[in-house]
Amino acid sequence: MDRDWAQPLDLNAVAAIAGYSPYHFIRLFKQAYGESPGRYLSRRRVERAQDLLRSANLTVSEVCTAVGFESLGSFCTRFKQFTGQTPTQFRDAALRGGPAPVPGCFVLLWAGGFDGGDASFEKPTSPARS
Repeated sequence: MDRDWAQPLDLNAVAAIAGYSPYHFIRLFKQAYGESPGRYLSRRRVERAQDLLRSANLTVSEVCTAVGFESLGSFCTRFKQFTGQTPTQFRDAALRGGPAPVPGCFVLLWAGGFDGGDASFEKPTSPARS
């Protein structure tokens, strides 16, 4: 879940990988982490959204999608639950007096957010000589 936090969560698949039924996995997860897997994942996504809102010139909708939320409404609700502010309020406060944000196109390129493009910057290989 920490590695693939931006991907949709399939609780049944995660529980199966761990070797437990979904219900037993949720109980053990809560016991180990103090919160349900869904809340844990939402918190991790909000933490990443905070980083993007502080440092990148992306819209709230772009941040919402980049961190794995499917609905802007649920993103804003969860964000406010965890931080006490809306994403816009958080960004405005974070950027006040700070450095200029990174252009969103660079962030999306680095994260692989552009469709159809290869985000690698490796040197192309030269054709084989005979």
